[in-house]
Amino acid sequence: MNILLKTFRGALRSTLIFAALTATTTTWAQQKEVTIAYQQINGPFLAAIASGDIEKSTGYKINWREFDSGAKVATAMASGDVKVGVIGSSPFTAAVSHGVDMQLFWIMDNINNAEAMVVRDGSGINKPADLKGKKIGVPFVSTSHFHTMFALQLWGIKPDEVHLLNMQPNQIVAAWDRRDIDAAFVWNPALNRIKQNGKVLITSGELSKKGEATFDGIAVDRKWGEDNAEFMAKFVKILASADAEYRENPKAWTINSPQVKANVKLSGEDAKDVAPSVALYAYPSLEEQASSEWLGGGAEGGVGRSLQATAQFLKNQGMIDVVDKDYGRFVTTRYAGAAIKLK
Repeated sequence: MNILLKTFRGALRSTLIFAALTATTTTWAQQKEVTIAYQQINGPFLAAIASGDIEKSTGYKINWREFDSGAKVATAMASGDVKVGVIGSSPFTAAVSHGVDMQLFWIMDNINNAEAMVVRDGSGINKPADLKGKKIGVPFVSTSHFHTMFALQLWGIKPDEVHLLNMQPNQIVAAWDRRDIDAAFVWNPALNRIKQNGKVLITSGELSKKGEATFDGIAVDRKWGEDNAEFMAKFVKILASADAEYRENPKAWTINSPQVKANVKLSGEDAKDVAPSVALYAYPSLEEQASSEWLGGGAEGGVGRSLQATAQFLKNQGMIDVVDKDYGRFVTTRYAGAAIKLK
């Protein structure tokens, strides 16, 4: 940060402090507003957004912004434009490794089988070894990228023996239709589109069982979260309730149900494909989230260990320079714990 920018921000901070001290209670209430990033990932979270329950419970005005990758969410959070955002384990790790001050407070889903490598019909790929010399589309610094490299490692294929192309999901679909790529590792709705004329070579669920789990989480700007702790607890409570409703009755997600209609509106998925898509994920309970299996346990907790492994992958790829000694410090159970206490 240059000196001029520091001076400007210092002056701006002083102005804001003065304004805050002289503001009325009504003005302060009107400032209860936040921008939250979401992605086109089908699930209970999209149904919760559409229901309006989060606004009703918290009393905040929420500006929902759609992003097509976790890397773009990380950039928006680093700029301060977004305070809370859906982000995969890989882009989150990259962001905090580069100094973005945010914390993971919720596991939106265990990716399980919702991400997969698909090979295009007619590509000549029938087994992993056939990938050599082929073009593979994948969003870089994503959980799919992480698992792409892990899969190649397991198959004994060197990265320079394939052509990895950095593509966002919508670009993958377009390139697939043009037959410009031979394979892709991605998530829905793009995954469902390319499976229509391709076959799954391996899923994230299968790779996770081999020791490298991935997940989609929700992160918060650390300072903003601490300053809005009550909002965060109520927000988590709504998320947990939405997940619980799905776990208890997944059959309620019929083609004409409010949940499916909400996902269609926000993800662009065909109604008939939403329920099968959501069923590919797993949704940890509030109590499980707060345990060492997921958010708890610090560096030795499930998430802490996963982020550490992801960081090493990113360093090997030249995407970060230094691996932090403790990724558990970028994870918090504060808001899950507070949500448990709410009635």
